[in-house]
Amino acid sequence: MTAMTASDMPSNFIYDAIAADVAAGNRGGRVQTRFPPEPNGYLHIGHAKAIVVDFGAAADFEGTCVLRLDDTNPETEDADFVNSIIHDIEWLGYEPAEVRFASDYFGRLYEWAETLIERGLAYVDDQDAEAISAGRGGYGQPGVDSPFRTRSTEENLDLFRRMRAGEFDEGSRVLRAKIDMNHENMWLRDPIMYRIRHAHHHRTGDEWPIYPTYDWAHGQSDAIEGTTHSICTLEFESHRPLYDWFLAQLGVDDAPRQYEFARLELTHTVTSKRRLAKLVNDRVVDGWDDARMPTIRGLRRRGYPAAAIRAFCREVGTTRTNSRQAIESLESFVRRHLNATAQRRMAVLRPLKLTITNWPVDDAGAPLVERFELANNPENADDGTRLVPFTGELWIERDDFQEVPPPKYFRLSPGREVRLRGAFFVTATEAVKDEDGTVVEVRATYDPASRGGNSPDGRKVKSTMHWVSAPHAEEATVALYERLFTAEAPGEATGEALDDLNPASRELVTGCKVEGALADARPGEVVQFERLGYFAADLDTPMLFHRTVGLRDEWAAIQKRQG
Repeated sequence: MTAMTASDMPSNFIYDAIAADVAAGNRGGRVQTRFPPEPNGYLHIGHAKAIVVDFGAAADFEGTCVLRLDDTNPETEDADFVNSIIHDIEWLGYEPAEVRFASDYFGRLYEWAETLIERGLAYVDDQDAEAISAGRGGYGQPGVDSPFRTRSTEENLDLFRRMRAGEFDEGSRVLRAKIDMNHENMWLRDPIMYRIRHAHHHRTGDEWPIYPTYDWAHGQSDAIEGTTHSICTLEFESHRPLYDWFLAQLGVDDAPRQYEFARLELTHTVTSKRRLAKLVNDRVVDGWDDARMPTIRGLRRRGYPAAAIRAFCREVGTTRTNSRQAIESLESFVRRHLNATAQRRMAVLRPLKLTITNWPVDDAGAPLVERFELANNPENADDGTRLVPFTGELWIERDDFQEVPPPKYFRLSPGREVRLRGAFFVTATEAVKDEDGTVVEVRATYDPASRGGNSPDGRKVKSTMHWVSAPHAEEATVALYERLFTAEAPGEATGEALDDLNPASRELVTGCKVEGALADARPGEVVQFERLGYFAADLDTPMLFHRTVGLRDEWAAIQKRQG
């Protein structure tokens, strides 16, 4: 991705700050950002926004962005998560300048911790987690000094080194910064820097029995890597004074600055790792890559183009005001992109046989086969055309025929003429039913003069229907999706988002009849099923298609209603 010109750059407070730093020559005029996910799960749409901000800012200012895996919690982290994060970032269209790990800096962080102890700015606390939490007090309520706060430097160094050597039980001691137990900012009330964890680490093995907390590792890792602008989501705003305090005490030159922006939340969606994990563990969804999940893996399986996700995240912009974006807006970006890029195909999801009774046959009595040249994508002539077979036996959608049509129903019914897409005008003459009275076949006649879908006499029809030649059809399974959560803000009414789960969020339709060309669809390829929407070929299972989005732009309709 090429750098933007100044006139093309979005206007927001982060870009303004970066531009001011560059102009002033701060930190040598360099721009280096970082994306620091913890490898304890899969990335989701909220992370996509952060990725676009972090990598996008670096690219726009001709800087670099480092991927740093914040691997300071060995119990929940895994190399598989590391690999999936790297893959998801690449799929979104970004390439880190480097891939680093917080664990790369465990030695340096330990040395710096000893420095703070030697300066009387950190101490070993023997209290348990409950006592430490209670001692912090609350907002408007002063904290209480730990009884171990006045330990000597020598004793603190000895105990900390023994923590490092693995002498103590898990949870028996922590290292805390000595700041101010009465500070109005709770994060400055002697925060924990290290805790004892006798757990195997996916990179360092059993080398370390103590692990740094996020607040201790984060700013210092930024400094070690040479980060200039540390861009975080808004929930870390209250952490910024602690971020700055650690860097100041260590005397870091040209220290990075932290900036916070509002995270991305979507309607009908949750991004909490705990809640998403429950969906997976309770088998509500098929896995982290289920097409209903807001994970990057799930969005990819659903057929969301990476370019559309990037464009949406840029359009949302970088602000300091939390808000919930309409999922219809994201879908609008997806639809707009696919309209320009997706090949058109015909598919019948709930097939009903249509027999053309006056269709010509050969000498052996077999129906003749015609082939119609149809555009692959009317939006792009370079995509060319394809030949689609047509015979006297076709499949149409079951709801495209009504024996007793309701008012304003313009599709096929007895005596009514319709256009078959790119082929002929046909008129229904008879409905064949089974013993239960269900229509199993529609018989019709066609007008040979209307070849191509237009009549020489200029008569008009009010409906154009898609179809698939029965002898040439391939069979497919199609997954149709509704919102995973019924409420716009899941959990708003009850406090628990999972209370708003939609039990009918997916319908698997089997026995669908589709164009033969769809047998050649590449894994992940998105095509438009004419009149039905955009559908993505499954990444693993042949002839399984996921509905990405429908054809109707719901977001445009919402905006129109809102004036």
